Amino acid sequence: MDILRTITYQPTGHNKMCEQTLNKPGEFRRKRSEDPTHAAPEMSRIITDPTTGKCYCRGKVLGKGGFAKCYELTDLSTNKVYAAKIIPHSRVAKPHQREKIDREIELHRALHHRHIVHFYNHFEDKENIYILLEYCSRRSLAHILKARKVLTEPEVRYYLRQIVSGLKYLHEQEILHRDLKLGNFFINDTMDLKVGDFGLAAKLEPLENRRRTICGTPNYLSPEVLNKQGHGCESDVWALGCVMYTMLLGRPPFETTNLKETYRCIREARYTVPSSLSVHARQLVAGMLSKNPEDRPSLDEIVRHDFFTQGFTPERLPPSCCHSAPDFHLSSPAKNFFKKAAAALFGGKKEKAKYYDSLGKFAKDDEEIYKLRHDLKKTSISQQSQKLKTDDESKPPATTEGKPGVLVKESSQQIRDTIRMIVRGTLGSCSSSSECLEDSTMGCVADGVGRVLRGCLESMPEADAFPKEQMNSSFQWVTKWVDYSNKYGFGYQLSDHTVGVLFNNGTHMSLLSDKKTVHYYAELGQCSVFSTAEAPEQFINQVTILKYFAHYMEENLMDGGDLPSITDKSKPRLYLLQWLKSDRALMMLFNDGTFQVNFYHDHTKIIICNQNEEYLLTYINEDRISTTFRLATLLASGCSVDLRNRMEYALNMLLQRCN
Repeated sequence: MDILRTITYQPTGHNKMCEQTLNKPGEFRRKRSEDPTHAAPEMSRIITDPTTGKCYCRGKVLGKGGFAKCYELTDLSTNKVYAAKIIPHSRVAKPHQREKIDREIELHRALHHRHIVHFYNHFEDKENIYILLEYCSRRSLAHILKARKVLTEPEVRYYLRQIVSGLKYLHEQEILHRDLKLGNFFINDTMDLKVGDFGLAAKLEPLENRRRTICGTPNYLSPEVLNKQGHGCESDVWALGCVMYTMLLGRPPFETTNLKETYRCIREARYTVPSSLSVHARQLVAGMLSKNPEDRPSLDEIVRHDFFTQGFTPERLPPSCCHSAPDFHLSSPAKNFFKKAAAALFGGKKEKAKYYDSLGKFAKDDEEIYKLRHDLKKTSISQQSQKLKTDDESKPPATTEGKPGVLVKESSQQIRDTIRMIVRGTLGSCSSSSECLEDSTMGCVADGVGRVLRGCLESMPEADAFPKEQMNSSFQWVTKWVDYSNKYGFGYQLSDHTVGVLFNNGTHMSLLSDKKTVHYYAELGQCSVFSTAEAPEQFINQVTILKYFAHYMEENLMDGGDLPSITDKSKPRLYLLQWLKSDRALMMLFNDGTFQVNFYHDHTKIIICNQNEEYLLTYINEDRISTTFRLATLLASGCSVDLRNRMEYALNMLLQRCN
């Protein structure tokens, strides 16, 4: 029976099969190369192109497929390294097999795109056919996932954007890939992704003439392919959904221990989604894995999905991502950013030039800046309401609520000691210490708040109502916010009308209530002050963006509660360290330890702050009425179930902030 396709299973999950050859759905047979009677002759180390006379040195094996092996191949005259697909003539002896190779060469050589593996040349000698392709030194996403087990959402966005870019180009050329999987996405030295392996690629045909051959990798086959209804662009989108799921969870969505059961799950579009996956990720995967091909999103719709527009996507990944998780977060800068900023502030001309050049990337021209106000109205916040005046939060689709993290029990005395220790200076000294820059400052602040909140929850007695003892207090808190991190950053307004923006590159800028004074933080704890009228040239773009954030929130958003604010000039200015959005709430953590969580569904809020050596918790209910308690009071008296549940969720977000 004719060979249709070699199936390579990646060593993740239960299906740890080796290369096998698919004949019929559910049937495999042993490859000829595994039979000692068909052993291939040893290949020469030096390979010569008989047409040009060029000599190449064959290096290590990079991978293998149904017909060929891929080797490093070095041009001895230029030292240029290629990935060479070498196919023995004995493996393509039948006419239809040779036609398949010729079709692959003809199709691939015409492709030219930054996210498609580049085709350089092909030649053959008496023993083999040689296809010279772009060499990708960091191998494939399959190798990365094998080392990493799972990838973070920012990484998945980074890779998916590039896959979609390459795939869109293919579809515009009316070419279907038909074998999208992690092993066919190659990573070069600069961490750019290249779509490769066009052995199964085919021209898109009209519906009535579409190919109905069942081919590809079993875990990534679409229902219409299994049902022999033909391949279309939607089948590639289905495979892309499987790829996204696999990157996030470390296993394909339809993987089982039995191939027939896998096919049954695919036909029914039946798979499980753990609650650990973010709501936007779940929605996008569900769309791409729709049973009906017509219900799947187009490639343009995929990159416009909230998974991309409401989440951070790095411009570049470090090579260390190939073996370990990157050290970034939605709102956190890369660690070395602050070092660069410090070098710019205190270093020489070269360091300053590099730093200012990076800042210029915020807005490439004035026209883009002045589109900001119009663009802001397209964000998720303004889309949630048809009114001119709306609330200060956006409300995402309903979903399963997250469960609080596991809490470690401590005695009441330990909790009181912990609260006393943190309140009497540990937190304050840590957040202002020069030894706690970068992520360590964030960690010190978050850990301090987390210990106190966790201790309170563990020892707080059950109660049906709020404590009678309440406090009159005022402090800084966030009254309005807007997430525009898909382009610039996260903006917010404090209760004293200061407006802050945490930009995507980690710098922070505040416009004080006088609307004239700007505080700029390029490094945690290091503040530069200047007026809007006399802003240094390198900051003009950011100041303009800051003003538009302020104008947008002033014109379109209303305050989130009745809590008054009194500015204490003896205290350091409040600025945002980190923010995080879940499917249920927004978390914000500030430099002085103020911790605020806004819940979307009922617009309630929790604010924890340290005031006069005492931790206070303020609850703003759905009617925007605020109540403030000392944590010590809650520890002794307890609180309502609703408030406890919100406190537990807030703690869970704090614990998960860097996951």
